[in-house]
Amino acid sequence: MPQRKKRKRTLESSINITNMIDVVFTLLIIFMITAPMLTQGVQVNLPNANAENLEIDQTVIEISITKENEIFIDRNPVPLSEFPREFSAVFQNRFDTPIFVSADREVPYGFFVRVISEIQNAGGVRLGFLTEPLEN
Repeated sequence: MPQRKKRKRTLESSINITNMIDVVFTLLIIFMITAPMLTQGVQVNLPNANAENLEIDQTVIEISITKENEIFIDRNPVPLSEFPREFSAVFQNRFDTPIFVSADREVPYGFFVRVISEIQNAGGVRLGFLTEPLEN
């Protein structure tokens, strides 16, 4: 048998990072597409008012009312018939927590006052009303 010439194998110390770069760019694109979808909230067409911005350094309870008279407590839909019970459950043991109310400008005044009345009946007195700034 003829003798084969043995080649010395040398180890290559470089890392092929092409696949890793592909994965990183794919993840970046996924995050760029999904990031705007992470902003959640209730779409409300707020009335305009000339008011100062509030700086709040604690958690708040957010009540939103849409033009279809749908009520949301912290982005969770609640029917008006269940609102007093649901709000009392959320507000329980959080009496110092401010309550921000945002209502669409097309919400009937009577409906808005009814929701405010239920909040006050549950003991909510630190109320804030969200508005859009006036345009010049």
